[in-house]
Amino acid sequence: MTNKNVSLSGERENFGSRLGFILISAGCAIGLGNVWRFPYIVSQYGGAAFILLYLLFLVIFGLPIMTMEFAVGRASQKSIAGSFSALEPKGTKWHLFSWVGMVGNYLLMMFYTVVTAWIFIYFYKMIAGDFQGQTANNINAQFGAVTTNPLLVAIVTMVVVALGVLVCSLGLKKGVEKINKVMMLCLLAIILVLAVYVCTLDGAGEGLKYYLIPDFTKIVYDAQGKFILGKVLFAALGQAFFTLSIGMGSMAIFGSYIKKDRRLLGESVSIALLDTFVAFVAGLIVIPATFVYPVEDAVTGGPGLIFQTLPNIFANIGGGQILGAFFFLFMLFAAMSTVTAVFENIIAFGMDMWGWSRKKSCLINLGLLCVLVLPCIFGFSIWSGFTPLGAGTNIMDLEDFIVSQNVLPLGSLVYVLFCVFDNKAWGWDKFMLEANQGKGLAFPKALKVYCKYILPVLLIIFYVLGIVSKFMPL
Repeated sequence: MTNKNVSLSGERENFGSRLGFILISAGCAIGLGNVWRFPYIVSQYGGAAFILLYLLFLVIFGLPIMTMEFAVGRASQKSIAGSFSALEPKGTKWHLFSWVGMVGNYLLMMFYTVVTAWIFIYFYKMIAGDFQGQTANNINAQFGAVTTNPLLVAIVTMVVVALGVLVCSLGLKKGVEKINKVMMLCLLAIILVLAVYVCTLDGAGEGLKYYLIPDFTKIVYDAQGKFILGKVLFAALGQAFFTLSIGMGSMAIFGSYIKKDRRLLGESVSIALLDTFVAFVAGLIVIPATFVYPVEDAVTGGPGLIFQTLPNIFANIGGGQILGAFFFLFMLFAAMSTVTAVFENIIAFGMDMWGWSRKKSCLINLGLLCVLVLPCIFGFSIWSGFTPLGAGTNIMDLEDFIVSQNVLPLGSLVYVLFCVFDNKAWGWDKFMLEANQGKGLAFPKALKVYCKYILPVLLIIFYVLGIVSKFMPL
């Protein structure tokens, strides 16, 4: 197997700076869930009290797995296409997961690029003033009009795919690193300005109290007095897990591009903190805004929050058109940073597995992805009668279910087992040697028992609960 994912000197490409690595890895983790899920569950489950639970699970659950995925990538110097093959003991079959992980990356982009296209369209609609002076019903209806227009969505989605592939075609440093650094820095600047502006509007104070003041009773009981502690713990654990995009090689690819001068736990902490910061600040925009202009029967989470509730708010507050345009620009940067990061993993797969040049892998995947996005697009229009997970579901829901509740948790389990068991896997000692090379925060040796015996069990329980709650809600 020839590896052409290399520079002219014969060495694998590396990031030009540590900042580039952190921003790109964080860009992969920072996504739409930071905006349409995190603020909602924080405010619903006790404000700052829930954040404390989330941070606890992030430390004991997310950080070890992210560190392991980085270690596999850096030790092998390959993407998921070849990382397990390079490190596994002879005669074992860990490399078979490479195909599962790559299917997960493709499935993710089959619907994520479509949602990114919606954001592009709404960014344009905000600038054009399409929501100004409209009734709430008319604004809500515009979302359905967009999603059920397959030609429009297909064209814009293919533009998204082309832009993502174009960035990757420029190479690691000149394309992925350089452009993602700009997008991430602009994203951070925009959300800070938006948060300050929204928090100074009349009525925002009540929203800040609702979002931030700890209410420990909401962790234990809901408004009707029903005991919900288990549900809250599962929500906190799920947010800590899914927010980092771990389990299908999306972080391993960036681990393969970094040098051995930094310990990997410290890098994981930096990325997790940046991801959490963006999610938290997004809440400072979204939650106070819903108090500034309350929308009747508002959708408080998911796509409905972004594409229906918030446009209603922006249409009825001072400076709302400009505020809305910048909000969707922020969303666009968040989405495109994830798209380009996952595209790099997809493109590197062909380069590492079959020795394709970067140009060849980009061209093949450009054509392939333009076809693969069509089922999700048609699922809102001509194929809307297909409800794979029950009434009210569509093809996007199926794709999301396969990735979020199957590939990610099971993939994380594979990475953990690969890094902790000796003889039949890469093993704990080799993992520790790789993770603790360089300077920075070391991965504690004392965590061996936890990582070997407790963390895998937690992952299995989390996976089973996720499947059960999908079909029998908690």
